Order: sequence, then structure tokens, then C-alpha cells
Amino acid sequence: MFSGIVETMAQVVAIEQEQTNKHFTLRSPYTDALSIDQSIAHNGVCLTVVKLTPEPDGTCLYTVTAMQETLNRTNLDDLKVGDWVNVERSMLLSERLDGHIVQGHVDQTARCIDVHETEGSWYYRFEYDSDKEMIRRGYFTVDKGSVSINGVSLTVCEPDVRDGKGYVSVCIIPYTHENTNFKFIEVGTKVNLEFDILGKYLSRLAALV
Repeated sequence: MFSGIVETMAQVVAIEQEQTNKHFTLRSPYTDALSIDQSIAHNGVCLTVVKLTPEPDGTCLYTVTAMQETLNRTNLDDLKVGDWVNVERSMLLSERLDGHIVQGHVDQTARCIDVHETEGSWYYRFEYDSDKEMIRRGYFTVDKGSVSINGVSLTVCEPDVRDGKGYVSVCIIPYTHENTNFKFIEVGTKVNLEFDILGKYLSRLAALV
């Protein structure tokens, strides 16, 4: 379980294909604090640490594995060596929930269709596939609700659904822009979406009643 408050970014240093799986090796500032079997969100995708590799300088690299289902549903399959991903370790029960409940189970990807600076902050608008069945399953956003984009907990503005597409806009403060990979997002960039789990439960309940 995560909060959507990104701790830092990690850089991809190696990618290995093994049958349908991909192993990603990364470097991050807190690698030395990691352990095997630990869960970490990468661009909002919960992945398990499967290997730690000591470096000559005393630091350590770590490796996570994504299966085909994860690669199909997220933007991880597009990663290249040198790319930066947003990372967040799982929550401690004693910590404040500063964002919202993020499971690390990405629902689908979206495409950036607009980005511009506005009075000191940054505005992003995204487009994603949508239909009535997806909405019934809770794959939608509401104004002032929460959404996770590349693992960042954000407040929704200007949600819309029309012509088989869903739309969601978010505003990014300068700190978030500088300290996450939002600063690399441009028109056409693919991002990971996780819709609010509370909305999914309510949608499922409404379908069963």
C-alpha cells in the first residue's frame, strides 16, 4: 500500500528480457536501505525487489521484475536505460496518509495531450480509453477527487468522458514538477493511471445491488 507521495526518482541502469518478463536494475538514493522481497512503487507500479548488487563505491543497485501482464497494462515496457522513474516505498502504518490510498495496481495508461506552465505551476491534461463497462468498474475520475499518475497522488480537475475517451487534468506545483518525472512529461508521453480504489468499490457495490 502506498500514499502517492513520491520519495525520489530512480534511474534505470540495465534492462534484461527473460522470456516474457523484464528485469529492471535501478539506482536510487536509498538503495542501501532496501531488502529482498521489499515492495516499491515504480511510476505507480508495485514491484518486488529480487536482487541487490553492491557497487565498487559502496553503494548498491537493485533489481525488480515485471511480468507480461504488468508490461501490457503500464508504461514500464517503454522504459530505456537512462530513464527516470518515480519511486515510493510502501507505507508504514504509523505514518500520516499525506496523499490518498494507492495500491500500486495500475489500471491503464493515458497519453499527455497538453502541458504548459501557468502562473508558477504546471498544467497537464491526459487522455485515456474509456467506455461504459470501464466506468461501471470504477475506471473514472470526479472533480476534486484523487488519481495516481505515474505514482503521484494528485487532485482531479476538469474530468470528462466523450467519444470513447476519458480526460483528466491536474495541476503540479513547482516542487512536484522538479522532484518527480513530471518534468520529463511532454505531449505524447504515456503515463500510468490508477483510479481511486474507493470509487472502484462503490461502483462494484452499485452494480451488485
